Amino acid sequence: MEKYLTPDQVCDLIPGMTRGGLAQLRFTGKGPVYLKPTARKVVYRESDVIAWLEASERTSTAEAV
Repeated sequence: MEKYLTPDQVCDLIPGMTRGGLAQLRFTGKGPVYLKPTARKVVYRESDVIAWLEASERTSTAEAV
């Protein structure tokens, strides 16, 4: 069964992530996929957050961001 995370739980999962930073990523479309079941509620699938995080893997600082 899929686990759903609140923005606070996503911030706990990703070191250094803040609620404001996560909100900015949502606004720019650069963050993990999210669901919005109501006008005021945002949730994330844990698997989507992990996939988004792992997609940022780099082997060199010379790689483009």
